[in-house]
Order: sequence, then structure tokens, then C-alpha cells
Amino acid sequence: MTPSVMDTPAMPPTLPRKPSILERKEIARSRLFTIEQLELRFANGAERTFERLKGGGHGAVMIVAMPDPEHVLLIREYAAGFDDYVLTLPKGLVDPGEDIVTAANRELMEECGVGANSIEPLVELSLAPNYMNHRMHVLLASDLYDKRLPGDEPEPLIVETHALDEIPALLAHEEFHEGRAIAALFIAREKLRNQRQKIDWW
Repeated sequence: MTPSVMDTPAMPPTLPRKPSILERKEIARSRLFTIEQLELRFANGAERTFERLKGGGHGAVMIVAMPDPEHVLLIREYAAGFDDYVLTLPKGLVDPGEDIVTAANRELMEECGVGANSIEPLVELSLAPNYMNHRMHVLLASDLYDKRLPGDEPEPLIVETHALDEIPALLAHEEFHEGRAIAALFIAREKLRNQRQKIDWW
């Protein structure tokens, strides 16, 4: 029998060759951001000028912290980009000499007043990759205990507890809209569901 098109394994797509960087230069710098201009030539000969926010430092972490198997901690903090308060996950920069687990635990203590006996990496997310090379490490924290460290926040953060299975209700909340936090909650929920299904199967 002649195999049908549906039976034929899909061939991986041929990826285009990355454009050549003809020139790069810094066009602006602030305390937090560096804007870099790239002159690019693509494989077909087209040339374009791109600008990007160039990341520095040692990366950043975002934490899905669970005080119990059903709930997650969210923080309410002022977001200058929106000039308003937002509901999101605790997060922060990795300090020199820290690994991402140590940074995540420190940020939890600073922002939520808790530490975690168990912290595991979940995923690495990007944000607007056409314009910046910033990456965020998402970690899952559990077995929490009370512990507060002084942080650099200008005012105390409000910590809230929400059910992890009620993400649709959170999405309807006008203050909960950060894409990375939404993705992190869905990924954490699926990981925990898969773990529970394996335990139930055994």
C-alpha cells in the first residue's frame, strides 16, 4: 500500500541563515537600559537597521511560590511602565555571585517574607525578543517558611494568596496582565497536574 501524505513524517523546516551584523553601536544609555543599533544584512541581500534594548547583569528570576499544594503567592506592586499598581509574581535580578535558586529564595524573603526549602527551575522565558535579549528564569518554590530580608522596594508590597486552578478568574482581573506571570502560572499548573497524575497512577 502506498503511504498517504498523512503517513509521511514531517521534515524539519530549513532554517534561514542568520543575518550578518555589519555594524553595531550604542546610541543611548541610562542607569538601567542600553539601546544598541544594529546594521544587518540578510541572506537575500536585504539590509535593515534594528534597535534593541541590550541586557546586562546576571539575569532575572520569577517565582511561583506555593504556600500549599493548591495556592500561589502574588504581589501587588507599583509598575512605573503603566503608572499603576499591578498584580504579579515575585521577581527580581540575580545579584553577582548568586545562582538562580539563591536569587529566587532571596527575592521571596525580600518581597513576600518567606523562604522556601524546595526550589526548582521550571522554564526560561523571553519578553519582546524583537526588541530585547532579556530572559527570565521561572522557578517553582514550595515548603515555605517565614523569613524576611530587607529589600530595595520603596514601599511594602502587598502579598496575596490565590488558587492556582483559578487562572481564568485571575485573567479577568484588570491588574493581572503581565505575560510572563501568566505563562509561568500555566506552566507550573501543568507540571503539578502531571506530577499528581503519575502519583495517582501508581
